[in-house]
Amino acid sequence: MKHVLVLDRDQVTRLELTELMGRHDMRATHVTENDHLLGVLAREMVDALLIEIALDEMVGVIRHLTGVTDAPILLVGPEKTIEEEKVRGLEAGATDYICKPVGSRELVARLKAAIRNKPASAQRQDRRSYTFSGYELFLRQRLLTHPDVGEIKLTTAEFNLLTVFLASPRMILTRARLLSESRLHEGEIVDRSLDALILRLRRKVEPNSAKPRLIRTVRGSGYLFDSEVAFELRNPPRR
Repeated sequence: MKHVLVLDRDQVTRLELTELMGRHDMRATHVTENDHLLGVLAREMVDALLIEIALDEMVGVIRHLTGVTDAPILLVGPEKTIEEEKVRGLEAGATDYICKPVGSRELVARLKAAIRNKPASAQRQDRRSYTFSGYELFLRQRLLTHPDVGEIKLTTAEFNLLTVFLASPRMILTRARLLSESRLHEGEIVDRSLDALILRLRRKVEPNSAKPRLIRTVRGSGYLFDSEVAFELRNPPRR
């Protein structure tokens, strides 16, 4: 089943798109803010992105996304979008520009065409990784390594939580956001177990989990991942 990542702030539109994708054997994941996109891309394979963003953000967001994913990016804009804005989006790296209103059949057809025509990218997808404080996390393999200790096994919940932190380094993340973005299925992680999960992750990435330097508690606000983080495309190690 193809997976489409949708950025749209309107709840009614999100529900309509979810139903539309389901009727055409596609799965939709929705986000409402630009900075949530990377978290989803880090955790899951995405076949296409359908995004509606403000014109002043468009070029920067698209250039950022094309640096971390090979999935086609389809922009959605207002009916009276001028040609210059469409060209800016396409030149920045978007695959298509769709103006509202658009019929359901046309939208699905354009999505499927973009997915069908995207270049083979499995090799690049395999090479996505985050590096931080001497560690490297290979996303496709879900493999965490460190030159001093080798491979470090992560549970699904630990991997998901770590990718949320790595997508937003040195930003305070609320407990609600961590719960929302780190769970794979509804109910996998509950609020009372978040602290225990963070403790387990600290034991795997902190030199001293009793005095954490990477995953810091911000009292009354949430948690913060305190490290420089780089996103890279390179060959994964042989296991």
